[in-house]
Amino acid sequence: MDIRETIKNSLHWRYAVKKFDATRKINSADWEMLKESLRLTPSSYGLQPWKFITVETPELRQKLREVSWNQSQVTDCSHYVVLAYKEKVDAAFIRKNMTKIAQVRQVPLESLAGFEKAIISDIVEGPRSAVIEAWAQRQVYIAMGFLLETAALMGVDSTPMEGLDPNAYDTLLGLKGSGWKTVAAVALGYRHAEDPFLKLTKVRFDDSEVFEVR
Repeated sequence: MDIRETIKNSLHWRYAVKKFDATRKINSADWEMLKESLRLTPSSYGLQPWKFITVETPELRQKLREVSWNQSQVTDCSHYVVLAYKEKVDAAFIRKNMTKIAQVRQVPLESLAGFEKAIISDIVEGPRSAVIEAWAQRQVYIAMGFLLETAALMGVDSTPMEGLDPNAYDTLLGLKGSGWKTVAAVALGYRHAEDPFLKLTKVRFDDSEVFEVR
């Protein structure tokens, strides 16, 4: 099948699952690929201000469900990933990224000084520093998009979830004081045959309503 048709069919196939089949689990090879889609997500300046927490413990999942409007996806899905963002993107975090670049690309750290200074001037010392949390959250949502599309292409169901109490999540996951905060989550697994949304037609605005050429 043509790659364009594959992508189109996968995107039409996916939807936000309301009822997962709790008996079906994502195999380890597929899960590694889904993780890789998160790890390889692009981010502004390549800073990757995110952390992805996979919640496996049933008791913890139940507690998270209670602060997620009691949505069954939290406990019934195969894999539940909480998306967290870096609360404070400071010079130390930027230096960590520069060090990684130097290591991977085998270049002197000093050669990245100009790039490092430009980033610090923008998001640590510049006007963007006042909205750095919102900036970091937007980076995390790019990762969510990559995960959702990769899952669809692999035939794995997903549900992006914002219907949760981030503060309660931070407490339950031990994130308080860690420098990381919950922004959203994604449930992954396989749709239940009795999911009420299973046979509903996808609803989207027409091209003419969402695209403009100027």
